[in-house]
Amino acid sequence: MGGEPTTELLWPGGAPGAVGEEGKDQPTLIGCLPEAEKTTGAAIVICPGGGYGHLAMGHEGHDIAQWLNSFGVAAFICDYRHRGKGYGHPAPLQDAQRAIRTVRARSAQWGVDPAKIGILGFSAGGHLASTAATHHDAGQAEATDPIERVSCRPDFAVLCYAVIALGEPHTHRGSQKNLLGDNPDPALVEHLSNEKQVTPQTPPTFLWHTAEDRGVLPENSLAFYRALLQAGVPGELHVYEKGPHGAGLAKTIPGTSDWPLRCEQWLRTRGILAKEP
Repeated sequence: MGGEPTTELLWPGGAPGAVGEEGKDQPTLIGCLPEAEKTTGAAIVICPGGGYGHLAMGHEGHDIAQWLNSFGVAAFICDYRHRGKGYGHPAPLQDAQRAIRTVRARSAQWGVDPAKIGILGFSAGGHLASTAATHHDAGQAEATDPIERVSCRPDFAVLCYAVIALGEPHTHRGSQKNLLGDNPDPALVEHLSNEKQVTPQTPPTFLWHTAEDRGVLPENSLAFYRALLQAGVPGELHVYEKGPHGAGLAKTIPGTSDWPLRCEQWLRTRGILAKEP
Protein backbone atom coordinates (compact mmCIF):
# COMPACT_ATOMS: atom_id res chain seq x y z
CA MET A 1 0.00 0.00 0.00
CA GLY A 2 1.00 3.63 -0.05
CA GLY A 3 1.84 5.51 -3.21
CA GLU A 4 -0.05 8.13 -5.13
CA PRO A 5 -3.58 9.14 -4.12
CA THR A 6 -6.45 7.58 -6.04
CA THR A 7 -9.68 9.36 -6.92
CA GLU A 8 -13.01 7.70 -7.60
CA LEU A 9 -16.67 8.64 -7.77
CA LEU A 10 -18.65 8.24 -4.57
CA TRP A 11 -21.74 7.47 -6.62
CA PRO A 12 -20.68 5.77 -9.90
CA GLY A 13 -24.31 5.62 -11.01
CA GLY A 14 -24.94 9.29 -10.22
CA ALA A 15 -25.31 11.07 -6.89
CA PRO A 16 -28.79 11.41 -5.36
CA GLY A 17 -30.32 14.75 -6.20
CA ALA A 18 -27.66 15.56 -8.80
CA VAL A 19 -28.79 18.36 -11.11
CA GLY A 20 -26.34 17.50 -13.88
CA GLU A 21 -23.44 15.30 -14.91
CA GLU A 22 -20.55 17.76 -14.70
CA GLY A 23 -17.63 17.41 -12.31
CA LYS A 24 -19.38 19.57 -9.71
CA ASP A 25 -22.28 17.12 -9.69
CA GLN A 26 -20.05 14.11 -9.06
CA PRO A 27 -18.57 14.00 -5.54
CA THR A 28 -15.39 11.99 -5.21
CA LEU A 29 -13.35 10.10 -2.64
CA ILE A 30 -9.59 10.62 -2.71
CA GLY A 31 -7.81 7.69 -1.10
CA CYS A 32 -4.36 8.15 0.47
CA LEU A 33 -2.99 4.95 1.98
CA PRO A 34 -0.03 4.72 4.38
CA GLU A 35 3.04 2.64 3.72
CA ALA A 36 2.37 -1.03 4.36
CA GLU A 37 4.84 -1.29 7.24
CA LYS A 38 3.15 1.62 9.04
CA THR A 39 -0.50 0.74 8.57
CA THR A 40 -2.59 0.41 11.75
CA GLY A 41 -5.88 -0.57 10.16
CA ALA A 42 -7.46 2.74 11.15
CA ALA A 43 -9.05 5.00 8.54
CA ILE A 44 -10.37 8.55 8.59
CA VAL A 45 -12.69 10.32 6.16
CA ILE A 46 -11.55 13.97 5.87
CA CYS A 47 -14.04 16.81 5.29
CA PRO A 48 -12.21 20.03 4.36
CA GLY A 49 -13.78 23.33 5.38
CA GLY A 50 -14.88 26.25 3.27
CA GLY A 51 -18.15 27.55 4.67
CA TYR A 52 -20.17 25.08 2.58
CA GLY A 53 -19.24 27.33 -0.35
CA HIS A 54 -15.85 25.92 -1.40
CA LEU A 55 -13.34 23.38 -0.12
CA ALA A 56 -9.89 24.09 1.37
CA MET A 57 -8.44 20.96 -0.23
CA GLY A 58 -4.81 21.84 0.53
CA HIS A 59 -4.20 22.64 4.19
CA GLU A 60 -7.45 20.99 5.34
CA GLY A 61 -7.35 18.07 2.91
CA HIS A 62 -4.16 16.75 1.36
CA ASP A 63 -1.90 18.07 4.15
CA ILE A 64 -4.09 16.27 6.69
CA ALA A 65 -3.98 13.05 4.70
CA GLN A 66 -0.18 13.14 4.70
CA TRP A 67 -0.14 13.73 8.46
CA LEU A 68 -2.49 10.79 9.07
CA ASN A 69 -0.48 8.53 6.76
CA SER A 70 2.68 9.38 8.74
CA PHE A 71 1.42 7.35 11.71
CA GLY A 72 -0.33 4.60 9.80
CA VAL A 73 -3.86 5.89 9.26
CA ALA A 74 -5.52 5.48 5.86
CA ALA A 75 -6.98 8.83 4.78
CA PHE A 76 -9.92 9.42 2.46
CA ILE A 77 -10.64 13.02 1.46
CA CYS A 78 -14.33 13.60 0.71
CA ASP A 79 -14.74 16.11 -2.13
CA TYR A 80 -18.36 16.73 -1.21
CA ARG A 81 -21.06 18.85 -2.82
CA HIS A 82 -21.73 22.36 -1.44
CA ARG A 83 -23.32 25.68 -2.36
CA GLY A 84 -20.40 26.65 -4.59
CA LYS A 85 -21.26 23.61 -6.70
CA GLY A 86 -24.97 24.40 -6.52
CA TYR A 87 -25.95 22.21 -3.57
CA GLY A 88 -27.27 22.66 -0.05
CA HIS A 89 -28.62 20.16 2.46
CA PRO A 90 -28.90 17.16 2.25
CA ALA A 91 -26.22 16.70 -0.43
CA PRO A 92 -23.12 17.26 1.79
CA LEU A 93 -24.37 14.80 4.40
CA GLN A 94 -25.30 12.23 1.76
CA ASP A 95 -21.75 12.44 0.41
CA ALA A 96 -20.09 12.16 3.83
CA GLN A 97 -22.27 9.20 4.81
CA ARG A 98 -21.54 7.55 1.47
CA ALA A 99 -17.80 8.07 2.04
CA ILE A 100 -17.98 6.27 5.41
CA ARG A 101 -20.04 3.45 3.94
CA THR A 102 -17.63 3.09 1.01
CA VAL A 103 -14.56 2.78 3.23
CA ARG A 104 -16.35 0.29 5.47
CA ALA A 105 -17.74 -1.81 2.60
CA ARG A 106 -14.35 -2.00 0.91
CA SER A 107 -12.25 -2.19 4.05
CA ALA A 108 -10.56 -5.46 3.08
CA GLN A 109 -9.40 -3.96 -0.21
CA TRP A 110 -7.79 -1.02 1.57
CA GLY A 111 -6.40 -2.88 4.59
CA VAL A 112 -8.79 -1.12 6.96
CA ASP A 113 -10.49 -2.42 10.11
CA PRO A 114 -14.23 -1.80 9.53
CA ALA A 115 -14.59 -1.01 13.27
CA LYS A 116 -11.92 1.74 13.17
CA ILE A 117 -13.31 4.19 10.64
CA GLY A 118 -13.56 7.80 11.80
CA ILE A 119 -14.44 11.18 10.37
CA LEU A 120 -12.48 14.43 10.69
CA GLY A 121 -13.56 17.90 9.63
CA PHE A 122 -12.45 21.52 9.73
CA SER A 123 -14.75 24.53 10.13
CA ALA A 124 -17.87 23.87 7.99
CA GLY A 125 -16.34 20.47 7.25
CA GLY A 126 -16.38 20.06 11.02
CA HIS A 127 -20.11 20.76 10.97
CA LEU A 128 -20.44 18.07 8.32
CA ALA A 129 -18.35 15.66 10.39
CA SER A 130 -20.41 16.43 13.51
CA THR A 131 -23.58 15.86 11.47
CA ALA A 132 -22.30 12.46 10.36
CA ALA A 133 -21.46 11.69 13.99
CA THR A 134 -24.97 12.52 15.20
CA HIS A 135 -27.09 11.44 12.19
CA HIS A 136 -26.37 7.89 11.10
CA ASP A 137 -27.98 4.54 10.36
CA ALA A 138 -27.05 0.88 10.24
CA GLY A 139 -27.50 0.59 6.47
CA GLN A 140 -30.26 -0.95 4.37
CA ALA A 141 -30.00 -4.74 4.47
CA GLU A 142 -32.14 -5.13 1.35
CA ALA A 143 -30.26 -2.58 -0.79
CA THR A 144 -29.04 -3.79 -4.18
CA ASP A 145 -25.92 -1.63 -3.80
CA PRO A 146 -23.61 -3.44 -1.33
CA ILE A 147 -22.20 -0.11 -0.13
CA GLU A 148 -25.65 0.98 1.02
CA ARG A 149 -26.01 -2.16 3.16
CA VAL A 150 -23.37 -1.12 5.69
CA SER A 151 -23.47 1.40 8.54
CA CYS A 152 -22.55 5.06 8.03
CA ARG A 153 -21.85 5.59 11.76
CA PRO A 154 -18.27 6.75 12.28
CA ASP A 155 -16.42 4.91 15.06
CA PHE A 156 -14.88 8.20 16.24
CA ALA A 157 -14.81 11.86 15.22
CA VAL A 158 -12.24 14.67 15.18
CA LEU A 159 -13.69 18.19 15.02
CA CYS A 160 -11.26 21.02 14.24
CA TYR A 161 -12.47 24.61 14.91
CA ALA A 162 -15.82 23.24 13.83
CA VAL A 163 -19.07 24.96 13.05
CA ILE A 164 -21.50 23.10 15.32
CA ALA A 165 -24.47 25.20 16.36
CA LEU A 166 -27.09 26.61 14.01
CA GLY A 167 -29.62 29.28 14.91
CA GLU A 168 -27.55 30.56 17.84
CA PRO A 169 -25.70 33.85 18.56
CA HIS A 170 -22.38 32.04 18.03
CA THR A 171 -23.49 30.40 14.76
CA HIS A 172 -21.35 30.93 11.66
CA ARG A 173 -24.05 32.56 9.58
CA GLY A 174 -22.35 32.08 6.23
CA SER A 175 -22.16 28.33 6.68
CA GLN A 176 -25.78 28.14 7.78
CA LYS A 177 -26.93 30.20 4.79
CA ASN A 178 -24.96 28.13 2.31
CA LEU A 179 -26.25 24.89 3.81
CA LEU A 180 -29.90 25.80 4.43
CA GLY A 181 -30.66 29.00 2.52
CA ASP A 182 -32.03 32.32 3.73
CA ASN A 183 -35.21 31.20 5.50
CA PRO A 184 -34.80 27.63 6.67
CA ASP A 185 -37.44 25.63 8.52
CA PRO A 186 -36.76 26.12 12.25
CA ALA A 187 -37.17 22.37 12.76
CA LEU A 188 -34.38 21.70 10.26
CA VAL A 189 -32.15 24.28 11.94
CA GLU A 190 -32.71 22.46 15.24
CA HIS A 191 -32.12 19.08 13.60
CA LEU A 192 -28.74 20.19 12.24
CA SER A 193 -27.62 22.11 15.33
CA ASN A 194 -25.56 19.12 16.28
CA GLU A 195 -24.83 19.86 19.93
CA LYS A 196 -28.59 19.27 20.39
CA GLN A 197 -28.42 15.89 18.64
CA VAL A 198 -25.75 14.16 20.75
CA THR A 199 -26.91 10.84 22.23
CA PRO A 200 -25.14 7.89 23.89
CA GLN A 201 -24.78 6.51 20.33
CA THR A 202 -22.62 9.46 19.27
CA PRO A 203 -19.03 8.21 18.79
CA PRO A 204 -16.09 9.32 20.95
CA THR A 205 -14.92 12.74 19.80
CA PHE A 206 -11.75 14.84 19.91
CA LEU A 207 -12.23 18.61 19.51
CA TRP A 208 -9.91 21.57 19.31
CA HIS A 209 -10.36 25.29 18.82
CA THR A 210 -8.52 28.53 19.55
CA ALA A 211 -9.64 31.35 21.79
CA GLU A 212 -8.63 33.88 19.13
CA ASP A 213 -10.86 32.33 16.44
CA ARG A 214 -13.28 35.00 15.25
CA GLY A 215 -14.35 33.11 12.13
CA VAL A 216 -16.03 30.32 14.08
CA LEU A 217 -16.33 31.07 17.77
CA PRO A 218 -15.01 28.46 20.24
CA GLU A 219 -18.44 28.34 21.89
CA ASN A 220 -19.29 25.84 19.14
CA SER A 221 -16.77 23.28 20.38
CA LEU A 222 -17.62 24.01 24.02
CA ALA A 223 -21.30 23.29 23.39
CA PHE A 224 -20.60 19.98 21.67
CA TYR A 225 -18.19 18.88 24.39
CA ARG A 226 -20.74 19.75 27.07
CA ALA A 227 -23.29 17.62 25.21
CA LEU A 228 -20.84 14.71 25.10
CA LEU A 229 -20.41 14.93 28.87
CA GLN A 230 -24.15 14.96 29.44
CA ALA A 231 -24.62 11.92 27.17
CA GLY A 232 -21.77 9.98 28.76
CA VAL A 233 -19.79 9.88 25.51
CA PRO A 234 -15.97 9.89 25.79
CA GLY A 235 -14.42 13.08 24.49
CA GLU A 236 -11.44 15.39 24.71
CA LEU A 237 -11.41 19.15 24.14
CA HIS A 238 -8.44 21.49 23.69
CA VAL A 239 -8.92 25.25 23.45
CA TYR A 240 -5.59 26.86 22.59
CA GLU A 241 -4.89 30.52 23.23
CA LYS A 242 -3.29 31.51 19.93
CA GLY A 243 -4.25 31.19 16.30
CA PRO A 244 -6.76 32.49 13.76
CA HIS A 245 -9.51 30.55 12.08
CA GLY A 246 -8.36 28.16 9.39
CA ALA A 247 -5.04 27.23 10.99
CA GLY A 248 -4.93 23.67 9.65
CA LEU A 249 -2.00 21.79 11.19
CA ALA A 250 -0.98 25.09 12.86
CA LYS A 251 2.73 24.25 12.47
CA THR A 252 3.94 27.84 13.09
CA ILE A 253 1.54 28.78 15.91
CA PRO A 254 3.10 28.42 19.39
CA GLY A 255 1.08 26.10 21.60
CA THR A 256 -1.56 25.36 19.00
CA SER A 257 0.98 23.41 16.94
CA ASP A 258 0.60 20.78 19.66
CA TRP A 259 -2.86 19.67 18.52
CA PRO A 260 -1.81 17.02 15.96
CA LEU A 261 0.30 15.24 18.58
CA ARG A 262 -2.50 15.45 21.15
CA CYS A 263 -4.94 14.04 18.61
CA GLU A 264 -2.60 11.19 17.70
CA GLN A 265 -2.17 10.42 21.40
CA TRP A 266 -5.93 10.40 21.89
CA LEU A 267 -6.30 7.90 19.06
CA ARG A 268 -3.65 5.71 20.70
CA THR A 269 -5.30 5.99 24.11
CA ARG A 270 -8.60 4.84 22.62
CA GLY A 271 -6.89 1.83 21.02
CA ILE A 272 -7.64 3.01 17.51
CA LEU A 273 -3.99 2.83 16.43
CA ALA A 274 -3.24 -0.47 18.13
CA LYS A 275 -2.35 -3.14 15.59
CA GLU A 276 -4.08 -6.47 16.01
CA PRO A 277 -1.78 -9.24 17.30
